[in-house]
Amino acid sequence: QVQLVESGGGSVQAGGSLRLSCAASGRTASSYAMGWFRQAPGKEREVVAGVSWNEASTYYADSVKGRFTISRDNAKNTVYLQMNSLKPEDTAVYSCAAGKIYFGSHYYNTNKYDYWGQGTQVTVSS
Repeated sequence: QVQLVESGGGSVQAGGSLRLSCAASGRTASSYAMGWFRQAPGKEREVVAGVSWNEASTYYADSVKGRFTISRDNAKNTVYLQMNSLKPEDTAVYSCAAGKIYFGSHYYNTNKYDYWGQGTQVTVSS
C-alpha cells in the first residue's frame, strides 16, 4: 500500500509560480513511477507530468512543456511539480499518483496508476 498526500496548492496570478509536493508513505513507495494529473471543473482528468522511479525519465503534457518540471527525492519519498509561468487555464485540482510503469506511453494512461492522492487546488487568476 502507498498513501499519497499533496500540498502546495493555492491561488496565484497569471505568470506566477507554485511548487506542489506529493509525500508518499509505504515501504516500497520509492520503487513506483509517479505522475501528476489535473482536473478542471467539467473536464476530464488529464496527465500533467510523469517521472520514473529512479528519475531517469520524465514525461510532460504538451500544454505544460517548458513551464512545469517534475522531480523526486526518494530519500524523502516526495515528488515535486514546479509550475512556472502559470496561466488561467492551469486552474484545476492537481493530484499525484503512483504506479508500476515501465513504458513511456503508459505514463499518460490513468489506468496504469494504482494509488492516488486527494488532490490540491490550484487557481490562477488573470
